[in-house]
Amino acid sequence: MPDLKPNARKATVPRPAAEAALADETGATLRRALWLDALDQQLRPLLPPGFAAHCRLANVSGEQLVFVTDSPVWRARVRLAEAELLDAARSVGLNPTAVIVKTTTGPLRPPVPAGATTPLVSATARQALSDALASLRESDPSDPQDSGAPAPGSETDPAT
Repeated sequence: MPDLKPNARKATVPRPAAEAALADETGATLRRALWLDALDQQLRPLLPPGFAAHCRLANVSGEQLVFVTDSPVWRARVRLAEAELLDAARSVGLNPTAVIVKTTTGPLRPPVPAGATTPLVSATARQALSDALASLRESDPSDPQDSGAPAPGSETDPAT
């Protein structure tokens, strides 16, 4: 057997990016942002009807909950529902005493472009979708769209 040198390096496996980002000093900020996002996801179902689309938990500062809304109208509604919001926060383990509401000029979430779908890139995926659509058409004899032609984008389509 070959002799190992005392200062020989051990092989290391690279860490995933998220693990590496959480490991250093800036990881505390990232961990807090992830905690706030998880807390927002817990509070969202407990909010009064309609609020989830127009307000978001932005921070927990001491005993204060900070919410951000997308318009002054929703800011007023959140202020009126302060007692309900405090109860919802207590139900997930927080102990807040006040709600602060801020209004943002931009949207709370980036808008999803209309018709933004992920294209089927593999031929196998296109064929599977085509087969599934064909089986659905076969089960419904009253479907007038069943012309027997292959689905657009399939491998058997003469236009490709």
